Amino acid sequence: MTRSDLTHLYFLLDRSGSMQSIKADTEGGFAAFVDEQRSSADAGECRVTLAQFDNAYEVVYRDLPIADVPPLQLQPRGSTALLDAMGRLVTEAGAALAALPEDQRPGTVVVAVMTDGLENASTEWTHPAIKALVEQQTNDFRWQFLYMGADQDAIEVGASLGVDRAHSVTYGRGKTREAMRATSAKVSGLRTARMANPAAMAAG
Repeated sequence: MTRSDLTHLYFLLDRSGSMQSIKADTEGGFAAFVDEQRSSADAGECRVTLAQFDNAYEVVYRDLPIADVPPLQLQPRGSTALLDAMGRLVTEAGAALAALPEDQRPGTVVVAVMTDGLENASTEWTHPAIKALVEQQTNDFRWQFLYMGADQDAIEVGASLGVDRAHSVTYGRGKTREAMRATSAKVSGLRTARMANPAAMAAG
């Protein structure tokens, strides 16, 4: 059985050029998100992987304890290859977790995506392929996907990517902190609920 007391949070953050106008707000919102997860002592251990994307993809850090996560330094540039970034993050995360012994795998896996733009630069992945991948990880492995979209109908966009409508947040520019707060509350709830499952805890 997997570890019910361990959460791995994968955060995929848009750093395309249009993020420049909400750079400070995003950095502050991310800091508040991390602080809340650090304070969720009754939710078990949490490790974080952060990836950023524009038309390129970069892993900033992998598998860091939540206590060691550094302040976010966003450097906006480029266009928005959202599909390629999601495809790479999910497949790489899946391969890394599959390589672990089952009793070392996190009982809760959360993938949170934040973007202020619509897809305009991917070359490897399509919407149907990403939707199928997200639904597979959700249904087969109980991963939880969260989608935060600025200046768009994030509910519809998230649904096109396979994300449950209840787990998408639409926000306006300058409201990044509020979106992060709502998403952080969902993550805390997921972590606490999994910890409260006696059978899962016994297996961990």
